[in-house]
Amino acid sequence: MTGSAGRFTTIDEVACGRDARVYTEGWQSWSPTTWYRLDEPARLPEDPVRAAMRFRAGALPPQTGFQGEGLLVLDPGDGEPVRCYGVDRTTAIPSIRAEVDGSTVRISTDGDPAGVKRVDAAGVAPALGRYGDRLARAAGVGELRPAPTAWCSWYRYFEDVAPADIEENLTAIEDRDLPVEVIQLDDGWEVGVGDWTENVRFGSLAPLADLIRSRGRRAGIWLAPFVATADSELARTHPDWLVGDAGANWGAPLRGLDLGRPDVRDWLRGVVARLADLGFDYFKLDFLYGGALTRTPEDPDGTRAYRAGLATVREGAGPEAYLVGCGAPILPSVGLVDAMRVSPDTFHPEGQDGSTGLRGEMGARARAWQQGRLWVNDADCLVARPSFPLREPWADVVREVSGLRSCSDRIAELDEWGLTTVRDLLGHTPPPTPFLTEGTHD
Repeated sequence: MTGSAGRFTTIDEVACGRDARVYTEGWQSWSPTTWYRLDEPARLPEDPVRAAMRFRAGALPPQTGFQGEGLLVLDPGDGEPVRCYGVDRTTAIPSIRAEVDGSTVRISTDGDPAGVKRVDAAGVAPALGRYGDRLARAAGVGELRPAPTAWCSWYRYFEDVAPADIEENLTAIEDRDLPVEVIQLDDGWEVGVGDWTENVRFGSLAPLADLIRSRGRRAGIWLAPFVATADSELARTHPDWLVGDAGANWGAPLRGLDLGRPDVRDWLRGVVARLADLGFDYFKLDFLYGGALTRTPEDPDGTRAYRAGLATVREGAGPEAYLVGCGAPILPSVGLVDAMRVSPDTFHPEGQDGSTGLRGEMGARARAWQQGRLWVNDADCLVARPSFPLREPWADVVREVSGLRSCSDRIAELDEWGLTTVRDLLGHTPPPTPFLTEGTHD
């Protein structure tokens, strides 16, 4: 039975048991992605800033029911096959909704109903696995490369990182023989977001990259290439390059880059190529959702421009560079990054006492099926210092569902448990193959 309600067209109706559940794929890394009981409320944005930074522009979920972006899964809960509704493309991604009416669930989409394919399987893991394999084939995902292990500056130094901090931890990693391949500098080195040159406080990147490489490690760097703050030099000199509301951070409103413009992509290629020329070959690409805010009649959801922007980053970085997406539209990124953050940050300055919980656990567990199919899953950095009350349960999450293993502490502040855990988790990284996904329903 098909019909329409507003701009959504019904594509299926299913009688469900009382144990029925729905999985909704969020738009980007930080979007709520999980399983819900039919009587649970879906997670909605708390305010306009979080709506812009966590949810899909122009496609907020309804106040009732459930919405997935390009993918929604229904387990009827009565022994009948699990139904996976999803697209096998990476552009023009439709929203898919599940509306609950008593024991009946109505599935609808705002896209072409014929473009939403259904996969039925006797269980959650087979359904998601088959869907992921199909999407990977359609997107041309090649052989996945193992993720290098990394040390990241962010969760200890945040924006106050200095070259001396990098050198201190590099030496500490050597002295303790920790299995770290990449030393990754995070936010704090640049003039501003959108202005990708070194600030006076941090100084030149060249000596730092040379030092890391001379000591036998790979040099990694953080970049938010698809956004700029409204007070950046880029915004002042090229206001026509910026589009949309990307939320707010760094004390200013954020705007996305118009990646449909060849001149913007040329500039972007040059930014990334300069960093690659300095010796950086591991790129943590953050706030990528800002690249899908350009909408045209030919590209109504910005996904074609977004993919063109990611392809440009790859051109600038070079074919051997390792690209890690973060805050990135999920389906539109398939085939263009090596690894993907599948969760929001689990650790924030205001949550160092554990009061905000393990924010990354929900998405990391729900998206475990993507590992080894679409990319290598990154659940977020291990934080193992004694002052973090949730370090042990977070280590369990990293051990169970993170294919990319990284740590983000000042090494000198780790106790015996912390050093042992870092050595164990980074020394035993899983291959870039699918996890056992039976737990994704929990």
